[in-house]
Amino acid sequence: MAYVSQDDKKKLAPAIKAVLKKYKVKASIAVRNHSTLVVNLKKGEVDFGDAHYQVNTYWIDEHFAEKPVAKSFLNELHDAMKGPEFFCEDDAQTDYFSRSHYTDINIGGWKTSYELI
Repeated sequence: MAYVSQDDKKKLAPAIKAVLKKYKVKASIAVRNHSTLVVNLKKGEVDFGDAHYQVNTYWIDEHFAEKPVAKSFLNELHDAMKGPEFFCEDDAQTDYFSRSHYTDINIGGWKTSYELI
């Protein structure tokens, strides 16, 4: 069963913040429903094309193929969000889902758009 605590977030935050600093992006880190680690990108120098977007972490390479900086940033961010203790033993065919935690990356928010600086 997926579970991520505030302590887990604190352990993962330094690696996440290092990626954000490297690409000069401002963001917030949160835990949703004790199962999902969420990073909300607020503003920065990385051009994603859209000012409001929920990133499908399974298709980063395909969706951001035309934007190599955005693709590199999102892949590094996603890896940092997983952390060294991440595991995923999901098997959709047998309806079995077992992973350490889920990850969500949001570009902008439903009230505010991502600000390209």
